[in-house]
Amino acid sequence: MIPLLITVAAGIAGYFLARNFVRNRLRFVDAVYSPFAPLLAGAAAAIIAWPLALLPLLHAATAVVFGIGVGFGTATGARTLRRDKGQHQLTP
Repeated sequence: MIPLLITVAAGIAGYFLARNFVRNRLRFVDAVYSPFAPLLAGAAAAIIAWPLALLPLLHAATAVVFGIGVGFGTATGARTLRRDKGQHQLTP
């Protein structure tokens, strides 16, 4: 039961961390609007979290769910930036 809760928490945390990072830090980066950005972010997060699967309470599924959460968070943050694009642009 505890590994399942940890897996769900990792997915939710990855989603919110990625969404907030994209909305706050990557606001002026054009590459975040690419359709491949969520895929690359999710794959990178899963690969980086993969060594944590060696811990007793974590499994490989935890790293995969974390990567999926990061991918969805990146996509949601980019969608929000596209919607609010005129409000956050720098004025010359």
